[in-house]
Amino acid sequence: MVVDNIAPDAKTEIVGEVIPDGKIAVDIGPKTIALFEDKLKFAKTIVWNGPVGIFETDAFARGTQEIAKFISNLKATTIIGGGDTAAAVAKFKLEDKMTHISTGGGASLEYLEGKTLPGVAALTEK
Repeated sequence: MVVDNIAPDAKTEIVGEVIPDGKIAVDIGPKTIALFEDKLKFAKTIVWNGPVGIFETDAFARGTQEIAKFISNLKATTIIGGGDTAAAVAKFKLEDKMTHISTGGGASLEYLEGKTLPGVAALTEK
């Protein structure tokens, strides 16, 4: 979903794979929501780091809200990483339906990469 300018009353337009010149992507559209849901429906573990739209503006929040609601109803382990994604889950009142929420998005990704986190290293040093 694209707009000419980022404003709550901006006229939205659903486009294909290419974002037209002068347009700003603000959310995913219905086909992309369906694609995500199709790929996630059998997942046993979901790590989500980063909202899929400008969820703070209601007009651009549908994609993030739909994905959050969808994964909150799965029988999967759901790990939410990053302050923006955590804020989105809170906005849609789905915190209690997620397995784990961390505001450390970058740190979460580094941990998954196998990197040693400074805070954890400090705790394990003798």
